[in-house]
Amino acid sequence: MELHSVILTTGCSVGFFKLANSGMKRLPMPDAARRNAWKWRNIATSFVHSLITGIWAVLCFYLHPQMAEDLISTHSVFSHALVSVSIGYFIHDFSDMVLNQKISQSWELLFHHSVVISCFGLSALSRRYLGFAAVALLVELNSIFLHLRQMLRMAGGAKTTPYRVNSMVNLGTYVVFRISTLAWMTRWLVLNREHVPLLAYTLGSVGMAIMTAMNIVLFCRLLRSDFLQTGRDGRKEK
Repeated sequence: MELHSVILTTGCSVGFFKLANSGMKRLPMPDAARRNAWKWRNIATSFVHSLITGIWAVLCFYLHPQMAEDLISTHSVFSHALVSVSIGYFIHDFSDMVLNQKISQSWELLFHHSVVISCFGLSALSRRYLGFAAVALLVELNSIFLHLRQMLRMAGGAKTTPYRVNSMVNLGTYVVFRISTLAWMTRWLVLNREHVPLLAYTLGSVGMAIMTAMNIVLFCRLLRSDFLQTGRDGRKEK
Protein backbone atom coordinates (compact mmCIF):
# COMPACT_ATOMS: atom_id res chain seq x y z
CA MET A 1 0.00 0.00 0.00
CA GLU A 2 1.62 3.26 -1.16
CA LEU A 3 1.62 6.57 0.68
CA HIS A 4 -1.35 7.98 -1.24
CA SER A 5 -3.33 4.81 -0.47
CA VAL A 6 -2.59 5.18 3.25
CA ILE A 7 -3.75 8.80 3.16
CA LEU A 8 -6.85 7.87 1.13
CA THR A 9 -7.80 4.96 3.43
CA THR A 10 -7.25 7.06 6.55
CA GLY A 11 -9.25 9.95 5.09
CA CYS A 12 -12.13 7.65 4.12
CA SER A 13 -12.06 6.21 7.64
CA VAL A 14 -12.32 9.69 9.17
CA GLY A 15 -15.31 10.36 6.92
CA PHE A 16 -16.93 7.01 7.71
CA PHE A 17 -16.78 7.48 11.48
CA LYS A 18 -17.96 11.07 11.16
CA LEU A 19 -20.97 9.83 9.19
CA ALA A 20 -21.53 7.04 11.72
CA ASN A 21 -21.48 9.60 14.52
CA SER A 22 -23.96 11.83 12.69
CA GLY A 23 -26.14 8.81 11.90
CA MET A 24 -26.52 8.10 15.62
CA LYS A 25 -28.77 11.18 15.81
CA ARG A 26 -31.36 9.31 13.71
CA LEU A 27 -31.33 6.19 15.88
CA PRO A 28 -33.44 5.76 19.03
CA MET A 29 -31.75 7.08 22.16
CA PRO A 30 -32.66 6.13 25.77
CA ASP A 31 -34.36 8.96 27.63
CA ALA A 32 -31.72 8.83 30.38
CA ALA A 33 -28.98 9.46 27.80
CA ARG A 34 -30.61 12.51 26.24
CA ARG A 35 -29.11 14.86 28.84
CA ASN A 36 -25.70 14.10 27.32
CA ALA A 37 -26.52 13.20 23.73
CA TRP A 38 -23.03 14.03 22.46
CA LYS A 39 -21.39 11.54 24.83
CA TRP A 40 -23.88 8.84 23.86
CA ARG A 41 -23.09 9.32 20.15
CA ASN A 42 -19.36 9.41 20.87
CA ILE A 43 -19.42 6.15 22.83
CA ALA A 44 -21.70 4.49 20.26
CA THR A 45 -19.24 5.43 17.51
CA SER A 46 -16.37 4.04 19.59
CA PHE A 47 -18.39 0.84 19.98
CA VAL A 48 -18.68 0.56 16.19
CA HIS A 49 -14.90 1.04 15.83
CA SER A 50 -14.16 -1.62 18.45
CA LEU A 51 -16.53 -4.11 16.85
CA ILE A 52 -15.03 -3.61 13.39
CA THR A 53 -11.33 -3.46 14.28
CA GLY A 54 -11.42 -6.13 17.02
CA ILE A 55 -12.85 -8.74 14.63
CA TRP A 56 -10.67 -7.42 11.80
CA ALA A 57 -7.49 -7.89 13.90
CA VAL A 58 -8.39 -11.53 14.60
CA LEU A 59 -9.04 -12.12 10.88
CA CYS A 60 -5.64 -10.62 10.02
CA PHE A 61 -3.84 -13.38 11.92
CA TYR A 62 -6.30 -16.05 10.82
CA LEU A 63 -5.92 -15.24 7.10
CA HIS A 64 -2.21 -14.46 7.29
CA PRO A 65 -0.81 -16.62 10.16
CA GLN A 66 2.83 -16.08 9.14
CA MET A 67 2.45 -12.48 10.33
CA ALA A 68 2.46 -13.78 13.91
CA GLU A 69 5.96 -15.17 13.35
CA ASP A 70 7.37 -11.84 12.16
CA LEU A 71 5.65 -8.78 13.62
CA ILE A 72 8.18 -6.40 12.09
CA SER A 73 8.27 -6.87 8.33
CA THR A 74 5.59 -9.44 7.46
CA HIS A 75 2.15 -7.99 6.73
CA SER A 76 -0.74 -8.10 4.29
CA VAL A 77 -2.77 -5.43 2.51
CA PHE A 78 -5.59 -6.45 4.86
CA SER A 79 -3.56 -5.66 8.00
CA HIS A 80 -2.18 -2.44 6.50
CA ALA A 81 -5.72 -1.28 5.77
CA LEU A 82 -6.75 -2.18 9.34
CA VAL A 83 -4.11 0.10 10.84
CA SER A 84 -4.97 2.96 8.43
CA VAL A 85 -8.68 2.66 9.23
CA SER A 86 -7.96 2.72 12.95
CA ILE A 87 -5.81 5.84 12.56
CA GLY A 88 -8.79 7.49 10.86
CA TYR A 89 -11.04 6.64 13.79
CA PHE A 90 -8.63 8.05 16.37
CA ILE A 91 -8.24 11.25 14.34
CA HIS A 92 -12.03 11.58 14.19
CA ASP A 93 -12.46 10.88 17.90
CA PHE A 94 -9.66 13.29 18.82
CA SER A 95 -11.30 16.14 16.88
CA ASP A 96 -14.76 15.20 18.20
CA MET A 97 -13.58 15.52 21.80
CA VAL A 98 -11.65 18.75 21.17
CA LEU A 99 -14.74 20.35 19.60
CA ASN A 100 -17.35 19.10 22.07
CA GLN A 101 -15.69 18.54 25.44
CA LYS A 102 -13.55 20.54 27.82
CA ILE A 103 -9.86 19.68 27.65
CA SER A 104 -9.82 19.20 31.44
CA GLN A 105 -12.37 16.41 31.06
CA SER A 106 -10.74 14.61 28.15
CA TRP A 107 -6.98 15.21 28.37
CA GLU A 108 -6.25 11.57 29.29
CA LEU A 109 -8.00 10.25 26.17
CA LEU A 110 -6.55 13.02 24.00
CA PHE A 111 -3.07 12.05 25.18
CA HIS A 112 -3.87 8.36 24.58
CA HIS A 113 -5.09 9.11 21.05
CA SER A 114 -1.97 11.19 20.30
CA VAL A 115 0.27 8.27 21.27
CA VAL A 116 -1.77 5.78 19.22
CA ILE A 117 -1.88 8.02 16.13
CA SER A 118 1.90 8.54 16.35
CA CYS A 119 2.71 4.83 16.77
CA PHE A 120 0.22 3.59 14.18
CA GLY A 121 1.18 6.39 11.80
CA LEU A 122 4.84 5.38 11.93
CA SER A 123 3.84 1.77 11.28
CA ALA A 124 1.51 2.56 8.35
CA LEU A 125 3.93 4.95 6.63
CA SER A 126 7.01 2.75 7.03
CA ARG A 127 5.08 -0.49 6.36
CA ARG A 128 6.85 -2.06 9.31
CA TYR A 129 5.57 -3.29 12.69
CA LEU A 130 2.10 -3.77 11.19
CA GLY A 131 1.86 -7.16 12.90
CA PHE A 132 2.70 -5.46 16.18
CA ALA A 133 -0.01 -2.86 15.53
CA ALA A 134 -2.51 -5.63 14.71
CA VAL A 135 -1.70 -7.30 18.04
CA ALA A 136 -2.34 -3.97 19.75
CA LEU A 137 -5.78 -3.82 18.11
CA LEU A 138 -6.77 -7.13 19.72
CA VAL A 139 -7.38 -4.87 22.72
CA GLU A 140 -10.50 -3.66 20.90
CA LEU A 141 -12.16 -7.03 21.62
CA ASN A 142 -12.36 -5.88 25.23
CA SER A 143 -13.34 -2.34 24.23
CA ILE A 144 -16.56 -3.76 22.75
CA PHE A 145 -17.75 -4.65 26.26
CA LEU A 146 -16.14 -1.59 27.83
CA HIS A 147 -18.16 0.74 25.58
CA LEU A 148 -21.30 -1.37 26.01
CA ARG A 149 -20.88 -0.97 29.79
CA GLN A 150 -20.80 2.82 29.41
CA MET A 151 -23.89 2.80 27.20
CA LEU A 152 -25.82 0.61 29.64
CA ARG A 153 -24.92 2.98 32.48
CA MET A 154 -26.01 6.00 30.48
CA ALA A 155 -29.28 4.24 29.64
CA GLY A 156 -29.96 3.77 33.36
CA GLY A 157 -29.36 0.02 33.31
CA ALA A 158 -26.53 -0.15 35.85
CA LYS A 159 -28.52 -2.48 38.14
CA THR A 160 -29.90 -4.80 35.47
CA THR A 161 -28.90 -8.39 34.72
CA PRO A 162 -27.49 -7.53 31.25
CA TYR A 163 -25.21 -4.97 32.91
CA ARG A 164 -23.95 -7.48 35.51
CA VAL A 165 -23.31 -10.11 32.82
CA ASN A 166 -21.52 -7.56 30.65
CA SER A 167 -19.44 -6.46 33.68
CA MET A 168 -18.15 -10.00 34.20
CA VAL A 169 -17.38 -10.49 30.51
CA ASN A 170 -15.79 -7.04 30.42
CA LEU A 171 -13.47 -7.80 33.33
CA GLY A 172 -12.53 -11.20 31.89
CA THR A 173 -11.74 -9.84 28.43
CA TYR A 174 -9.94 -6.92 30.07
CA VAL A 175 -7.44 -9.30 31.64
CA VAL A 176 -7.08 -11.47 28.52
CA PHE A 177 -7.12 -8.94 25.68
CA ARG A 178 -5.93 -5.76 27.36
CA ILE A 179 -3.58 -6.40 30.30
CA SER A 180 -2.14 -9.68 28.98
CA THR A 181 -1.78 -8.32 25.43
CA LEU A 182 0.04 -5.20 26.64
CA ALA A 183 2.30 -7.31 28.85
CA TRP A 184 3.12 -9.60 25.90
CA MET A 185 3.80 -6.61 23.65
CA THR A 186 6.14 -5.07 26.23
CA ARG A 187 8.02 -8.37 26.54
CA TRP A 188 8.27 -8.69 22.75
CA LEU A 189 9.66 -5.15 22.47
CA VAL A 190 12.35 -5.86 25.09
CA LEU A 191 13.34 -9.20 23.54
CA ASN A 192 13.58 -7.70 20.04
CA ARG A 193 15.44 -4.54 21.07
CA GLU A 194 18.34 -5.19 18.67
CA HIS A 195 15.97 -5.50 15.68
CA VAL A 196 14.11 -2.24 16.34
CA PRO A 197 15.59 1.21 15.44
CA LEU A 198 16.06 3.66 18.32
CA LEU A 199 13.19 5.97 17.29
CA ALA A 200 10.67 3.14 16.94
CA TYR A 201 11.92 1.48 20.14
CA THR A 202 11.67 4.73 22.12
CA LEU A 203 8.20 5.53 20.75
CA GLY A 204 7.03 1.97 21.41
CA SER A 205 8.49 1.84 24.93
CA VAL A 206 6.97 5.17 25.94
CA GLY A 207 3.66 4.15 24.40
CA MET A 208 3.62 0.79 26.21
CA ALA A 209 4.50 2.42 29.54
CA ILE A 210 1.70 4.97 29.20
CA MET A 211 -0.87 2.39 28.07
CA THR A 212 0.07 -0.02 30.87
CA ALA A 213 -0.27 2.68 33.55
CA MET A 214 -3.60 3.91 32.15
CA ASN A 215 -5.01 0.39 31.88
CA ILE A 216 -4.02 -0.60 35.41
CA VAL A 217 -5.77 2.53 36.75
CA LEU A 218 -8.86 1.81 34.64
CA PHE A 219 -8.92 -1.83 35.79
CA CYS A 220 -8.92 -0.72 39.44
CA ARG A 221 -11.76 1.72 38.73
CA LEU A 222 -13.82 -0.97 37.00
CA LEU A 223 -13.21 -3.48 39.78
CA ARG A 224 -14.16 -0.98 42.46
CA SER A 225 -17.23 0.35 40.61
CA ASP A 226 -18.75 -2.91 39.36
CA PHE A 227 -17.76 -5.41 42.06
CA LEU A 228 -16.32 -3.96 45.27
CA GLN A 229 -18.79 -1.07 45.42
CA THR A 230 -21.67 -3.46 44.66
CA GLY A 231 -20.62 -5.63 47.57
CA ARG A 232 -20.53 -2.69 49.97
CA ASP A 233 -23.93 -1.47 48.76
CA GLY A 234 -25.35 -4.95 49.32
CA ARG A 235 -24.06 -5.08 52.89
CA LYS A 236 -25.51 -1.62 53.57
CA GLU A 237 -28.93 -2.73 52.32
CA LYS A 238 -28.82 -5.81 54.57
